[in-house]
Amino acid sequence: MTGRPEHSGNDYDRTVSPAATPALELVGRAGIAHRVHAYEAPDRHGRERDHRPSYGTDVAIALRVAPARVFKTLVAMVDEEMLLAVVPVDRELDLKRLATACAARRAVLAEPQAAERATGQVIGGISPLGSRRPLPVVVDASAMDHETVFVSAGRRGIQIELAPDDLVRLCHARSDRITRDHGPG
Repeated sequence: MTGRPEHSGNDYDRTVSPAATPALELVGRAGIAHRVHAYEAPDRHGRERDHRPSYGTDVAIALRVAPARVFKTLVAMVDEEMLLAVVPVDRELDLKRLATACAARRAVLAEPQAAERATGQVIGGISPLGSRRPLPVVVDASAMDHETVFVSAGRRGIQIELAPDDLVRLCHARSDRITRDHGPG
């Protein structure tokens, strides 16, 4: 894909691909083995949690991948500190386990607008890689059960497939059990 030149005030020029996202740039710069998967993102969306589609399940269906290998990124507040929790789309985040993993007293999901402001990405396209401001990341330990996992590339319609060890290393994340034992997410 041809890019367009981007110019900055500090005389630094680079070519930017129209499909580039900070997550893809980070993975590319790190030289990590990965694959990029595009899919048709659902048109429907909603701001309220109860009215949003299940973006992760839609990804698994579109890419014909087991939902346990597709990981969603949720923004949480843990003792007033914002962080990213990365869990499989077929599981639910356990806020008590997340708090315990962070040696904290309390964890709650962040409001969608706060999540979008902090990451620079929209709900359904939040990536654990390349957020607007650096946030701590906790990846569910189940990721290590797979040779590769899928995470958002920072935009709806694009996923990055990479080894879970590489994901943890690139995010400077810790890995812990942070999902409920059973149930859909």
